[in-house]
Parts: sequence; structure tokens; C-alpha cells
Amino acid sequence: MSDRTAGSTEPTARTRERTLSVTTLAGEFHAPTLSDFFPPAVLFEGTFFEVDRLVLVRVLMSAVLLAFMFAAFRNPRIVPRRLQSLAETGLVFVKEQICDEVLGKDAGRRYFPLIASIFFTVLFLNFSGVIPGLNISSNARMGMPILLAAVAYITFNYVGIKKYGFLKYMRSSIVVPDVPPALHVLLIPIEFLSTFILRPFTLTVRLMANMLAGHILLVMFFAATQFFLFDADAWMKVFSPFSLIAGLGFTLFEMLVIVLQAYVFALLTAVYIGMAQHADSH
Repeated sequence: MSDRTAGSTEPTARTRERTLSVTTLAGEFHAPTLSDFFPPAVLFEGTFFEVDRLVLVRVLMSAVLLAFMFAAFRNPRIVPRRLQSLAETGLVFVKEQICDEVLGKDAGRRYFPLIASIFFTVLFLNFSGVIPGLNISSNARMGMPILLAAVAYITFNYVGIKKYGFLKYMRSSIVVPDVPPALHVLLIPIEFLSTFILRPFTLTVRLMANMLAGHILLVMFFAATQFFLFDADAWMKVFSPFSLIAGLGFTLFEMLVIVLQAYVFALLTAVYIGMAQHADSH
């Protein structure tokens, strides 16, 4: 019995030894876990006020945004310099290309502070995704996108209700004119879902999903580079330059996405406000 037992365990021991030697030689690539993307709380853990790394990034980038605007317009000049010129370029872009273009000059001037605030908030929070040491946009989690979407949602509904009154605004928003009465049974629920449910949902998910997807891809590219360089077999190290170049290239692409997402969020906010202002011409 003992000989049979010894004979049966010998292949197992050899297999384990062979597996261990291959693992030691080749290294192991462990896919990132959810805690790698969203680390646990680092301050006040276990309390109502617990703060994780993502919240710290959000606070930091908000402080950077405030400091940037303060430094840019602390002593404004007729002929702007550096920071003032950069800030004014962004503000002029929001005013002319979003507010005035979508809402017209009068309404654009009225809602410019809100739309500019949304644009620069999304822009600065997104930029932390490509800053070494931060490496993630706080818009990659639901909290901030849904807050910004709620601000846009409350604003455009307030604009419509203030102009038309609640009942007329609702009727103008969901009742499509000049269609056969029988179609209203189908169209009214669709219009209600599209206007009052899907708008904030799509604003939230579009921003969050784009920033989260970009973060995951950057993590995978640079994690693969580290694996090829330090853990893989010698012959696999030749792949490290390709994953590194791909990661750097995607970082440049992510910078374009960062600006584009800020523009799209601010633009859609202006579009929804404009639609609420002219709900009776629906």
C-alpha cells in the first residue's frame, strides 16, 4: 500500500516541480482586479466620511481648476499673457462655439456661466487620467457624471417650466403635433422616456463609460509593458517596445477624448436648454 501510494504521488510531485520551474522562468501576468482600478478608502475608513483615492483625485483636480482660474484672472490685462490667454481661449470657445451657436447671443450670455463651469469641470477632472501618479479620471466612476447630469437635467426642466408652466411644458415636450391621434398612444411614452429619463442617463453613461474604458486600456497597455520587461521570458521582452508605444499612442488619443467629452457634455447641456426654451415648436 505504501509503495503504491508513493508511486501515485511521485508524478504529482514531478508535475508540481515542473510547473513551478516553468512559472518561475516565465513569470505570471495577473490581470488587474477591481481594487486596482478603484482602491479602497484611504482616509476615515469605516465612517460616513471615508475617502478613497478617487475622491482625493477629484478634490485635487478641483483645487487645480480653481487655482488656475484665480491665477489667470487675478490681475487681468488688456493684452493677456500666458495663463490669462489660455483661460480666455477656453472661455471664448465655450461662449462662441457652444452658447452663442446653440442658444443665441442673449440666452447664450445668460447660461454661459453654467455651461462654462460644466465644460471646465469635466475637462480638468478628465485630465487626471493621463497625469502620472494620478492615472485615473474621477469621471470614470458614476458619482461625478451623475451629479453633472443632474445639474443639466434640473436646469433645462426649470427653463421650460418657468417659460411655459408645468402642464404646457410637459404637453409640449411629449405630444408630437400633426400626427394621427392613434399614434399618440405609442409616441407619448417614447417622448417621455427620451426627454425625461434617457437624457440624464445618457449624459452620465457616455462620460463615465468613455473615461473608464480609456483608463482600463491604458492600464492594460502599461501593465503588459511591465510584464514583458520584468516577468516574461527573455524572448518575450521584444514585445515590450510595442506595448509601450501603443500605450503612449493611446495616451495621446485619450487626451483628445478628454477634450471631446467635455465639449460633448457642455454642448448637449446647451442643446437641452435650447429645446426646453422652444418646447412649443417641438
